[in-house]
Amino acid sequence: MMMSLTLKLSTALVATTLLANAEFNLEEYVKKDLIKNPQIKVNGVELLEKRDTNASKDWKAYMFLMNLKVKGKDSNYPETVFVNEKAGLVSMSLYDLKSHKQVGKNFRPAIGEDYYNDAHLIAGIKDAKHKLVVFSDPMCPFCQQNVPTIYKTVKENPDTFALYYYHMPLLRIHPVSDVLTRAMEVLQKQGKFDEAIKMYALNIPISEKVPKKILAAIKKQFNIDISQEQIDAPDIKEAIKNDTDKATRVMLKGTPTVYIDGKYDPEVTSYKKLLKK
Repeated sequence: MMMSLTLKLSTALVATTLLANAEFNLEEYVKKDLIKNPQIKVNGVELLEKRDTNASKDWKAYMFLMNLKVKGKDSNYPETVFVNEKAGLVSMSLYDLKSHKQVGKNFRPAIGEDYYNDAHLIAGIKDAKHKLVVFSDPMCPFCQQNVPTIYKTVKENPDTFALYYYHMPLLRIHPVSDVLTRAMEVLQKQGKFDEAIKMYALNIPISEKVPKKILAAIKKQFNIDISQEQIDAPDIKEAIKNDTDKATRVMLKGTPTVYIDGKYDPEVTSYKKLLKK
């Protein structure tokens, strides 16, 4: 799990803060208490979802998105805080001593209808009984174990599932995924979904960055021709950016991330329970 971006961006952060009054103001808290680095400007704060913690009726989880200007660049950063208005407390983390678990570890905002669009539908029919949304990186080992299976299952059960696929290349650990996800997007726009999923089986060093070598490997291993011009097309790059922006809005922290009918599935494989007996 990645360290909270807020911890990196703040020069000071108190784990638990006393509220000045009983009513919690999220934007005021972010500007006055959370982001203390004078070199960072808070452009805006958007509440994504407020949820009960289940650990205590007095503690609520606020999942939100901060738009920050860092080194002259505007970017969105997701974060979660826990609020107890009754006690006048705000905390960046909660730990349940009864269950010995971190509260809210698997909290993610529910996704809206805008995630179900034809451009991302790669298997099943859009009127299927259940909708699956997957955020994935073809070089992620856990993704390689699960995503091709999800795709195959949906193809075999098109009336039961609709599969919406979003690219989330983890470039810090899989540099090769930059070119690879763009190659997949080229194939997806051509309706060649089976070919796109084959990229999960590509045998190539994850550190490879040279497009010519990556495209040559795709040609050699799968007999699929994709050109440098195709992967460099503005609409391809924009599609990947839009996917990663969508991932930020659901506070994605790793891949694969799976949603079933709008709700986050920490198990990744819960869709199997929905298959007809």
